Amino acid sequence: MTSNPLNDSRIARLIELALMEDVGMGDVTSDAVVDEGILARGEMLCKQGGVIAGLEVAGLVFRYCDDSISFDPLIAEGADCPAGLAIARMDGSAKGILRGERTALNFLQRMSGIATLTRQYVEAVKPHRAVILDTRKTAPGLRLLDKWAVKLGGGQNHRIGLYDMVLIKNNHITAVGSITAAINRVRDCDDRDRPIEVEVRTLDELREALALQPDRILLDNMSLIQMREAVEIAAARTRRVPLEASGNVTLETVNAIAATGVDFISSGALTHSVRALDISLTL
Repeated sequence: MTSNPLNDSRIARLIELALMEDVGMGDVTSDAVVDEGILARGEMLCKQGGVIAGLEVAGLVFRYCDDSISFDPLIAEGADCPAGLAIARMDGSAKGILRGERTALNFLQRMSGIATLTRQYVEAVKPHRAVILDTRKTAPGLRLLDKWAVKLGGGQNHRIGLYDMVLIKNNHITAVGSITAAINRVRDCDDRDRPIEVEVRTLDELREALALQPDRILLDNMSLIQMREAVEIAAARTRRVPLEASGNVTLETVNAIAATGVDFISSGALTHSVRALDISLTL
């Protein structure tokens, strides 16, 4: 994933669809109440402390509504923001600002909520080495923005989709019969040699996977005791394969998981149960 996905044409299409969904045939209220040519200044206020993410997306929404609107962020993307602070101002067509208000806030509030929770997870695993990862448990259509918000919160991205990394899971192993068979088939078929991660549920499966030297091994729903032993088993190998912990990871449990010595911890909660940050816009 690029550092700024706004360069991806899918984001432009997403904003167009979101505005089409909200504006439809027109903003009937503003068209009736607000005269043409009226200029206004809008201000976005962070009503709840958190990490700000999505200002660039919000600015792009307003430019789609009226390209004469100027949008000026007052805080950096990924910055911690106290409650009560103004985070952006916009000047231009009052109708244009009102047309884009809800769509811009929807993107900004969701992304800021994800970034805020991610930052909490990142802080919770200090001083351990574990890196916080997201998953594919994102809102349909919003994956690039959800994952961008994770990065702004200090986490890292797992694979973007099914196409950029191999992740051999339990169902794949069941379908082919063994971890060994699954890994060998991928190596025979993937001419792009994409990174291979394999999911294991037991220490015996871990040993089988380690013998094949994949790029990463995912410890699925293991206990803390199992994870500590898995770290020891992996460390004893000549080439140490990085380990990722996954399954029932919460803000309350993530520090203990990190303390086992795993390299990565992935959590779907970062994006699948988003609590939007409270942000408002007033003219």
